[in-house]
Amino acid sequence: MHVVIYHNPRCSKSRETLALLREQGIQPDVIEYLDNPPDAATLGRLLTLLQLEPRQLMRQKEDDYAALNLADPALDRAGLIAAMVAHPRLIERPIVVVDDAHAALGRPPENVLALLNAIQPKHAG
Repeated sequence: MHVVIYHNPRCSKSRETLALLREQGIQPDVIEYLDNPPDAATLGRLLTLLQLEPRQLMRQKEDDYAALNLADPALDRAGLIAAMVAHPRLIERPIVVVDDAHAALGRPPENVLALLNAIQPKHAG
């Protein structure tokens, strides 16, 4: 199983999710997305995997959200994704991707555990 976490080490939920993965014996590839933001194509794929629209993946209380007028209903998907690429602080965190086919937002971190259990159920021993 290949697991990637889009991580912000300053975020408690992101740290909790990373710890949860490691407790499950998973050593994920860690992408500190503030330093290495995903490009537009990657964000589009993440949104598809998460089954979310761009605003659902945005931290709407960030100053940048208001400053950039991202609540404007005239903004389309591409415009919102471009804003997240340019201002990665807007991206909700953490995002966990499994085998480039499944994803969950680790808010709360238990969402990731539910995803892992759905993909690879543990068998009662």
